[in-house]
Amino acid sequence: MRSIRPLFAARRERSVRRTTFPVLAAVGLATALALTATACDSSGDAKAGGEASASVSASAPGDGKIKIKIPDDIKRKLREHGIDIDKWKNGAWKNWDKDDWLREADEFVNPIIQGLWNPDRMRKANDPDKGVDANDLSGDQGVTDPTPAPVQAQAVRPAYHDSAPTAGKVFFDSPEGTMVCSATVVEDPAHPGKSNLVWTAGHCVHAGRKGGWYRNIAFVPAYNNAGRTEAELQSATREQIAPYGVWWGDWAQTSDQWIERGDETGGQGAPYDFAVIHVTPEQGNGGKSLEETVGSALPVNFNAPAVPKVDSITATGYPAAAPFDGQKLYQCQDKPGRLSIVRTDPTMYRIGCTMTGGSSGGGWVERGSDGKPALVSNTSIGPVTSGWLAGPRLGDVAKGIYTSVSKKFANQ
Repeated sequence: MRSIRPLFAARRERSVRRTTFPVLAAVGLATALALTATACDSSGDAKAGGEASASVSASAPGDGKIKIKIPDDIKRKLREHGIDIDKWKNGAWKNWDKDDWLREADEFVNPIIQGLWNPDRMRKANDPDKGVDANDLSGDQGVTDPTPAPVQAQAVRPAYHDSAPTAGKVFFDSPEGTMVCSATVVEDPAHPGKSNLVWTAGHCVHAGRKGGWYRNIAFVPAYNNAGRTEAELQSATREQIAPYGVWWGDWAQTSDQWIERGDETGGQGAPYDFAVIHVTPEQGNGGKSLEETVGSALPVNFNAPAVPKVDSITATGYPAAAPFDGQKLYQCQDKPGRLSIVRTDPTMYRIGCTMTGGSSGGGWVERGSDGKPALVSNTSIGPVTSGWLAGPRLGDVAKGIYTSVSKKFANQ
């Protein structure tokens, strides 16, 4: 379940596994207490799939080609780190010194590579899960509620766009292979009705305290929209797997806490394991935003009520570790309890749920007093033996990241 790497943060008496799927984007390291579904392809080779046809595009937006122009200062930084943009495609992790991994908040770079995320490469993105001894989690402090009873994940009815239009998958390359996480389209205050913002876990874009930004980060809304089986997907076209296109992250941001404290199993960065990605379409899109393309975006509630006052939360994601295969969308609904990792950090939400790695980064939605849904968290961590998930409660730090990314693109 590595693809979901730090997805689950386990309780003390259990081992924990992350269920997220990292993708080297240039956001902060949100390492993974969140279901870090870092899916590796079957061979573990980041070059699998799409190499022959992949080509970097640095042309201007709107010319039909796409598009990320890499600023000269970023090019210089890459050269300083021994990175050749021409060799970036497919990850370029071989014969690479990890000491040169771009990890600082302002070092994110993610050039679009046309055709890289082909059907085979997306389908094979897996979850290289890593277990962690829950005794390493130093929490409790009297604010951790009893372990919730498992809630069986329910398959979302296809078409997913009709049932959960804001849900999708994040793909990325890491030194360990091709990986995947879940994510949600959220509103952009700078562009009402025309958002290009995606919410996911920090560990899906950044490796945390011992790593840096993942590469080739891309978002696919309504992945496998028709709910095809693994066998049926063997011959599916890219349009069938990604009916609303492939959207590349041209900027990502995660919390400083995740970058400084996050790790493969979430670690003390879990309460801050969230990230915002600004995306742009690989194939143009007639000038339409992501929100206009999928027809929906969720508001984010940074003042969600305390755990005892929340009646129900619904978590959505693409679980990839057994008994799931990562190709279909699932949901769990439960009344949340509290999980404390460190006394001085915010208490996390925790729900019963049998989703596994790959669901990391997926949105947690609560209906407010007005009955309208809003995103209040994302999958971050869970135990090695599935049964519950935990997600950060979004507050001022999360709001600061969200506002920063929105403002960065406010005039574009």
